[in-house]
Amino acid sequence: MALPFRKRPTAEPAAGSALEVADTETGVPSRTQGWARLLRGNKTMWVVAAVAVVSLVAGLALGQFIVSPGQAAADAEGPKAGLITVPIESRQLANDVTIRGDATYADSVEVKIETGELGGPAVVTGQVPEVGSTFDAASVALEVTGRPVIVLPGDLPVYRTLRVGVSGPDVTQLKHALNAVGINPGSVASPMYDAATSTAVAALYAKVGYPLPSSGEETGDMLRSAKDAVSAAETGLKTAEHDLAVAKGGANSIERAEQDKNVRMAQRAVDDARANPESTPSDVANAEDALSVEYTKRDALLAVPDVNAEAAAVAAAKQQVASAKEALGSVTNDTLTFLPASEVLYLPGLPRRVDEVTVERGSTISAAVMRVSGASLVISGSATEADAKLLKEGDAAVLAMPDGSQHPATVASVAPAEAAEGSTESAGRYTVVLTPAELSDEQLQALQGNNVRVSIPVSSTAGEVLAVPLAALTAGPGGESRVEIATGDDDETRLVEVTSGLAADGYVEISGDIAEGDLVVVGR
Repeated sequence: MALPFRKRPTAEPAAGSALEVADTETGVPSRTQGWARLLRGNKTMWVVAAVAVVSLVAGLALGQFIVSPGQAAADAEGPKAGLITVPIESRQLANDVTIRGDATYADSVEVKIETGELGGPAVVTGQVPEVGSTFDAASVALEVTGRPVIVLPGDLPVYRTLRVGVSGPDVTQLKHALNAVGINPGSVASPMYDAATSTAVAALYAKVGYPLPSSGEETGDMLRSAKDAVSAAETGLKTAEHDLAVAKGGANSIERAEQDKNVRMAQRAVDDARANPESTPSDVANAEDALSVEYTKRDALLAVPDVNAEAAAVAAAKQQVASAKEALGSVTNDTLTFLPASEVLYLPGLPRRVDEVTVERGSTISAAVMRVSGASLVISGSATEADAKLLKEGDAAVLAMPDGSQHPATVASVAPAEAAEGSTESAGRYTVVLTPAELSDEQLQALQGNNVRVSIPVSSTAGEVLAVPLAALTAGPGGESRVEIATGDDDETRLVEVTSGLAADGYVEISGDIAEGDLVVVGR
């Protein structure tokens, strides 16, 4: 609203003031000329005054059209409330367990070699592997004092030399290992190291290209002595058996006939003594005694002979032969191929990759000689117990490779994580080990040592299904699931009962009297 202005009365200029100027022609003072002189002498002041007046007028005029934001908000009317809808989509839903894992070669172990039976310094003489090389069954891990250390599959460590006659689980392990490299060790069910096993070990040395382990010259001398002892014992047995056979046979026909003749002669002597009138009673008695002796001799000759002494001699001779043969067998076994404890190395999970070598040619073994791990790269990650229960061996997974690409993998194992001694940090955690699909050399190099993201689908729909945001799903009075469908007539809607399925990524699978593209209400 414009303010009223009241005209201020104009005072007459006083005589002799600046406004009163004499007319140059008439000499009479002129008021107009005084104002003109005043304007010419204060031009700047008047320009400033004019600008101020114009600005005031413009401000008053614009004020009629400019409205403050607060006033504009107060004067504006609120929008009419409406429905917030989204269309029903056709999409595939999937739930994933996402973890991070380290790409490493698994099961790293230190390699130690049994050198206690060498009888001298265990000097490395060759076959030193390079880091990154691979051990397989029947590989030579190292050469010590000119002899090979042969790699075989197995879990049981070496603790003794194996030769013919010994038995135990280490022999069974050796037989299984020989079978694994294509060599027949004889009966795998038997824990005995026998001649067949010895032959198989000889074939193993031929396979790796090394001569058989030597028994030494002393063994040859012992073998000859043992053979001589067996021959002597067998000769003694034959003599004893002959004596026994003779003793068992008793008197021959000539001896029996001779004794019968002696009996008849003694009988005739008795008869003659009795018939001779000159014989005295003493002569008859002597003849009768002689007859009795001959009868006794004949009875003894015809009786079963006593062969106890001869039989005992035979038994002793047999025992001597058995002992000699046992000694010969023992020495013979020593000459058959054996497997020294220092020449075999059992490793589980072959093939194995060499990660570190701590010896070199010419050095003496005093501790672990190298460190090996599984030859295959694995991804080892940690998961919560809740996530781990959703996973199982054989599940498919996807690795986020360092270059941004994706690579398939498979869950190899899911097991409770072992807490460090004195710590409970891993309580409730599980270790998930995954095996990547075949990797190129470039992928192996890029992946090794990196920590990567792993996605493991644990549930998904079989193809595309109808799905809506979770906010669109409500519960009816009976607990049934339903959605509100916009009909298109103003804000009218209808409630449709649906069956819900898998929920993932903020969406839920539904089915019922609905179709793709129907608008469901998610808010107002």
